[in-house]
Amino acid sequence: QVQLVESGGGSVQAGGSLRLSCAASEFTYRYNCMGWFRQAPGKEREAVATIYRSDGNTYYADSVKGRFTISKDNAKNTLYLQMNSLKPEDTAMYYCAARPGFRLYYRAEDFGHWGQGTQVTVSS
Repeated sequence: QVQLVESGGGSVQAGGSLRLSCAASEFTYRYNCMGWFRQAPGKEREAVATIYRSDGNTYYADSVKGRFTISKDNAKNTLYLQMNSLKPEDTAMYYCAARPGFRLYYRAEDFGHWGQGTQVTVSS
């Protein structure tokens, strides 16, 4: 099964930027939908952005629209999340996820393959 390894997290001040990367052991049609999710202490895991790799269709949570951009590099088997204008409420553990399928998914319960996560902390 696919292995997912996130990187790029860290601590930034509000208004700053970070780019998260997710290196996948394989990038095949079997894992055609990928995404970024986050979980803050005491809260449920929520979708941040997902992408259907076949047509590039994307989903963004309302809270990140206009600030975050999800993208992929098929040649490098890597998924990215560019995060700009970060806010303290973006502080969370960020996870990369993948699943097979033929459409866009955006619920955490629909994804079966997860990375270990990378911490993002935004200070005010």
